[in-house]
Amino acid sequence: MQASGTLPPRQPGIFGNWQVKRWPWWAFFLILTGITLVIIIFTSDNYRETFIYLTGGVYTTLRITLFSYILATVLGLFAGLARVSKNVFLYNISTLYVETVRGIPLVVILLYIAFALVPVLVELTNRLGAWGATILPGAFFQSLANFSIRSIPMEGRAIIALGIGYGAYEAEVFRAGIQSISKGQTEAARSLGMTYFQAMRFIILPQAIRRILPPLGNDFIACLKDSSLATVLAVDELTQLGRLRRASTFRVLETFNVVAFLYLSMTLLLSAGVRWLERKMKIEE
Repeated sequence: MQASGTLPPRQPGIFGNWQVKRWPWWAFFLILTGITLVIIIFTSDNYRETFIYLTGGVYTTLRITLFSYILATVLGLFAGLARVSKNVFLYNISTLYVETVRGIPLVVILLYIAFALVPVLVELTNRLGAWGATILPGAFFQSLANFSIRSIPMEGRAIIALGIGYGAYEAEVFRAGIQSISKGQTEAARSLGMTYFQAMRFIILPQAIRRILPPLGNDFIACLKDSSLATVLAVDELTQLGRLRRASTFRVLETFNVVAFLYLSMTLLLSAGVRWLERKMKIEE
């Protein structure tokens, strides 16, 4: 007999123990929208032509994202190590890099590197080559003197700019991962006769990288989306091809529906991979 004032236990409804309100309705909506758009692409000539035209931009977007993120990871690793170093020079140089780059909008970094820094570096290279050719004539210095700014494509400048921009953010990810490891492990490694670099390489970094893989994956997705900023340099990535398609056909809705669909497809696939990685690399406390 139930006590007075208590409610009877909830009986499972027609859906069993599943609670309808906890279903991933957002996923159902995205799947339905994606299926609908795929059907439209296969049945509509305008959508199909737009999709085929934008396919080349997908390859360029992925190439920019991959190479810029590799550069960002390398820069972030070294800057992160310098940020936890006791060397005053390395610490201040890395902190200056991180604070400066993170304080400037990424689109400004792209424009600055592409149209200001690269021309200055090319001019310095030409002067170095001309000076070296007067002292030691040869093909090497002559090639430096004749090096043209046209040899550096806008896609390469975008990769460098994105790599430098995201490297500052990756530096903080690596710093946080390294500092999350107990200092006792470093002291134990040093007591066994390891140098600081050996302790960092064999003890600290393997554990830190395992912890920071999910945020690194999230930053890769963010880098994929921010690769669209390369459109300001007229790089033929997905967004730029969408703009060109819109300008030539005046079909705004069809063009940017496909552009958004392609970006969303790539980010959702990568997000699923990051979630799988989080479960795979989960650390039991």
